[in-house]
Amino acid sequence: MTSEEARRRFATARVARLATADSSGRPHLVPFVFAVAGDTIFSAVDHKPKRTTALRRLTNIAENPAVSVLVDEYDDEDWTRLWWVRADGSARILDSGSTEERQGVELLRERYSQYADRPPQGPVLAIEVERWSGWDWCS
Repeated sequence: MTSEEARRRFATARVARLATADSSGRPHLVPFVFAVAGDTIFSAVDHKPKRTTALRRLTNIAENPAVSVLVDEYDDEDWTRLWWVRADGSARILDSGSTEERQGVELLRERYSQYADRPPQGPVLAIEVERWSGWDWCS
C-alpha cells in the first residue's frame, strides 16, 4: 500500500488507537477520535466522562513525543476486506488559544456531529506524521 493510499484510508476511519509510551518506555494504548489535515492528525480531550483530565496520554507525550496511531478494517466473514494503516510520528500539546489549536478544534467539529454544539475544551494534540504505512489483503 502506498503512503498516499494509507493516508486516504486513515482519514476516512472514524476511530483510531493512539499508542504512547512514558519516559521509561511503558506503553499506553487508547481509542480516540481525530481529524487529518495533510500529514497532521488532530485530537482533543473532550467532554466524555473520564476519571480525571490529567490523562496518561498527555503525560506520556510530554515525556516522550514518539507515537503510533492505528486504524483498521476487520470483517469476520470476508477476510479479503481486511486492512490496517499505521501513522508513526511526533506528538505535541498545542498552546491554548493558538491558531493551530483553533484549526484542530474546527476540523474535529466538522468531522463529528457530537462536537457541533459542544466543541472539545481540553488540550488539543497535533501529531506530525513522519511515516504512513499499511497493509491490505491485496498487498
